[in-house]
Amino acid sequence: EELVAKSKAPVKREYLRPPPSAPLLKDKKSKRQIKRERREEQKSPLHLCPVVAKSRKVSACSYGDKCRFSHDVEAFKAVKPADIEGSCPFCPYGLACRFAGTHRGKSSELNFFSKDTQKLLWKNKMKFPKAEATLKLLGLDARPLKKAKDKSLKLHPREKKLIDFRDKLYLAPLTTVGNLPFRRVCKVLGADVTCGEMAMCTNLLQGQAAEWALLRRHSSENLFGVQICGAFPDTITKTVELIEQECSVDFIDINMGCPIDVVVNKGAGSALLTKPMRMKSVVEAASSTVSTPVTIKVRTAYFEGKNRIDSLIADMGSWGATAVTIHGRSRQQRYSKPADWDYVYQCARKAPKSLQVLGNGDVFSYVDWNNHKIECPELSTCMIARGALVKPWIFTEIKEQRHWDITSGERLDILKDYARFGLQHWGSDSKGVDTTRHFLLEWLSYTCRYIPVGLLDIIPQKINWRSPSYYGRDELETLMASDSAADWVRISELVLGKVPSGYSFAPKHKSNAYDRAENG
Repeated sequence: EELVAKSKAPVKREYLRPPPSAPLLKDKKSKRQIKRERREEQKSPLHLCPVVAKSRKVSACSYGDKCRFSHDVEAFKAVKPADIEGSCPFCPYGLACRFAGTHRGKSSELNFFSKDTQKLLWKNKMKFPKAEATLKLLGLDARPLKKAKDKSLKLHPREKKLIDFRDKLYLAPLTTVGNLPFRRVCKVLGADVTCGEMAMCTNLLQGQAAEWALLRRHSSENLFGVQICGAFPDTITKTVELIEQECSVDFIDINMGCPIDVVVNKGAGSALLTKPMRMKSVVEAASSTVSTPVTIKVRTAYFEGKNRIDSLIADMGSWGATAVTIHGRSRQQRYSKPADWDYVYQCARKAPKSLQVLGNGDVFSYVDWNNHKIECPELSTCMIARGALVKPWIFTEIKEQRHWDITSGERLDILKDYARFGLQHWGSDSKGVDTTRHFLLEWLSYTCRYIPVGLLDIIPQKINWRSPSYYGRDELETLMASDSAADWVRISELVLGKVPSGYSFAPKHKSNAYDRAENG
């Protein structure tokens, strides 16, 4: 109890171990050195031309000698890394594939970005008739109005598609780690609702392929939304029209809670919390433009101690929002201190019946889930974010109402599923394997925070507990508890084969950086 009071995990004494010595820090490479190494790597025979790899014919490449990739098939075969065990689930990579098995199957993904649309966006020739009509109607168009406002343009509420979040297990949109393979893992483990990673409206309107890739959807995601972030009604309205036209989505979520400086400094994310009239304009314009339900995600306030959502929530339904998710922290608070669920309950009770209210913050067990639902029946559901990163089987625990003392072997099976899904998504050539490994390692930087149920004196584990160094019940469980990047690489080798010599990894969210910033 003393340990819990200090937010320290009460691990049973027989499993405790001395903390490992800190590894020596390596000299960081300069940008010039990295660029030089990348150029040299491109000239390597390992970088076989994708067209040649697929067709097995050098003459198939239209660029000929000007191609930036290698056309030397024999040299590639001589240096190609060893095949990974298993058969290729889906692959157009031919010779470059890292699997010895036969190629089979078709992609089960949706929302591929059209090249024609991308060219129109690049040339600034894309038309947005619905968005422009709505902006004129609401007086948000920069050009002077020639006609009186025509209210007939506004969508009647019954013309909106219906979506019901009540009691559904909702995986929050998560930057970097909440990619399509991770969402597939969560679907297998019981998640009902999934949402893509946050995409910036300006990047989508510029036709950036990497940003549009964030809207990709797997066929198993039967209730799927995308999350967008923008600062102004015109960019957001054009973006929602484009998404409805180009993608298959069940709802569009507008992020008004992201605390990252680079987003806030542009007037987006939680910066909108300081401008309630802008919030209203954004939601009204977006919801009036599309028939797809529009939801919003907010924090309690921008500044700590100056909560304002309770004063706005009564009107949010009339703005056109189908649902609002309230993260029980302010922007200033980031991820420090526990989420303020009492305030979330207060807002849910003030909301009109037409507006679904979802709570978010620190849900890490079925007990947390049950308590929030009992304390506030007005809540439609709870969104699960960091809890799913640390233990994606939280969805199974909630559905089966139990604390799952999952074994290290069962956890390894989940990682194998992720690797398989990653190779289907990013490709099974060397580049696809490297990308899958990178994102697997990013995820392992969170899963190491999980403490097995059987090792705790008090259950369930709380998300803010700091874990001591401990031995697991077997060698693999001990390895999975390590916070060393070198050990995460060892785990990745169990599912993706050996890493190249000299391989190293540094997580994007070093240590507790995830708690300090990223996801709104």
